[in-house]
Amino acid sequence: MRRISRPSDFVFQVSWEVCNKVGGIYTVLSTQAKSLGQIYKDNLIYIGPDLNPGEENPLFEVDDKIFGDFTEKAAKEGLPVRFGRWAVPGRPLVALVDFRPLFSQKDKIYADMWNWFGVDSLHAYGDYDEACLFALQAGRLIVMLHDQLDNENGGETTAVVQVHEWMSGFALLYVKRHAPYIATVFTTHATSIGRSITTNEKPLYTYFNGYDGDQMAAELNMQSKHSVEKIAALEADCLTTVSEVTDRECLQFFGRSSDVILPNGFEPSFVTKGAGLQTIRHKARKSLLNTYNALAGTNLTDNTLIVSTSGRNDFRCKGFDVFLGSLAKLERNYRLERYVLAVIAVPCWKKQPREDLCLRLKDKPAIKIFDASGLEPLPHPFITHDLYNFDSERIVNTIYNCGLSLSRDSKVHLLFIPSYLDGDDGIINMAYYDFLAGSDYCVYPSYYEPWGYTPLESIAFGIPCLTTNLSGFGQWVNSTVGHTAILSDGVAVIQRDDSNYERATDEIATSIQGVAMLLPDEYSKIRTTAKALSGKALWKDFILNYINAYTLAMKHAANRS
Repeated sequence: MRRISRPSDFVFQVSWEVCNKVGGIYTVLSTQAKSLGQIYKDNLIYIGPDLNPGEENPLFEVDDKIFGDFTEKAAKEGLPVRFGRWAVPGRPLVALVDFRPLFSQKDKIYADMWNWFGVDSLHAYGDYDEACLFALQAGRLIVMLHDQLDNENGGETTAVVQVHEWMSGFALLYVKRHAPYIATVFTTHATSIGRSITTNEKPLYTYFNGYDGDQMAAELNMQSKHSVEKIAALEADCLTTVSEVTDRECLQFFGRSSDVILPNGFEPSFVTKGAGLQTIRHKARKSLLNTYNALAGTNLTDNTLIVSTSGRNDFRCKGFDVFLGSLAKLERNYRLERYVLAVIAVPCWKKQPREDLCLRLKDKPAIKIFDASGLEPLPHPFITHDLYNFDSERIVNTIYNCGLSLSRDSKVHLLFIPSYLDGDDGIINMAYYDFLAGSDYCVYPSYYEPWGYTPLESIAFGIPCLTTNLSGFGQWVNSTVGHTAILSDGVAVIQRDDSNYERATDEIATSIQGVAMLLPDEYSKIRTTAKALSGKALWKDFILNYINAYTLAMKHAANRS
């Protein structure tokens, strides 16, 4: 990495997902840490919630030597904190704060935030309390630690605090109130109102210019989350988001455009190289094919085209309805020379691995792909785990109602893995990136996607993919290649809007058929192109946008002081 001057002595990054693997922001922070750490070294400190104080966290390596004296002092002030390292490339310094001591002070904290900034916490519910009390504790930590460092360094210590999403908004506001000399950056990865409009089945894009953020917050029962998000965005020295797509939402719902766009990059050290990747790929394919054969009583071989999609269980936002609709059309209207196994990997409200499936897989061959053609299909021969809400799960209902035959004689087959892939799900038993390596093609037909890590991760592993123009990543691809991207670019970008479901499903079905028809040399060339495109979206290049944001925040903080 080229040498980059840092605009502040310290950077504090606050997020609920630091050492807490629950969503896309975890990927943002854990993959950026190495590149940002090369600039700031141990003056970069991530702050996350200590959800199980005193217990081991496999992502967090405790180090009692880091700020040892400060830790004792903070505990006496009602701020229990553990310092250590995040077990990701770069091994950045991390502080995990215990926010439980603040619950008894919740009413006063909310009253203060109302009096200081006008934050409306009256309509709080769900995860609001935990998130906001964590963020306030993080803000307290930043002010206390900065003051100690400042005293040790003769009063010349500068710092930037960057908070992510509404869940960290109280940290920014606390710092603004108690240490206005610290520069602040607010990053929204997806606005609460934009996401809520889409998850409530409202048309986001057709009537976009008519939506009022405060009005929609009241209609959608989002007043408190929107309030802290909007006020943090307006109070920040620098407002940032991840794409132009979300920048439009910032202006529409907050009344402020972003100062700097922070596109999400990828850290290539997460990708296994050479023969090691091929070994992982073969293992993943064998696991997926064995699992499906055992479920459906089939004999799909390694010549099967494996097409996958994944993400959080946001049915409409992630386009799972469109994906399943395209598979039904692929089966009904298209001629296929190869079998297609479509895999949906989406964490749901699962119980445990299916016992009947486990029994069939127990004695599977160690090397060869399992031939189960002599067995009858199991009930619901597409799902790997039992669900608490099987009858009401939207993905399950759509599988049964989208027109798929679910026949073992079809050319199109479906495998649904409703589990988080952490290597210990009981069936696939692979981490997500290992699972991903087994795919031939990935489809992410998102309706609402501020950035879109899954397609970027896909091409980082050399797997061509499809995404949409409504994703920040899809827009970045189009801009980078200079036209609406097609499969030969490594990423196909299709158009989506509020009313083109039929067209989108047709385009996806045509795209999958096209991949199935590719000759080995043609497919290899597209994989190479996809991998090369991912090389233009690395953190070592995108991290400069963060430095620009910090520089601007420092300038505004200096003017305020």
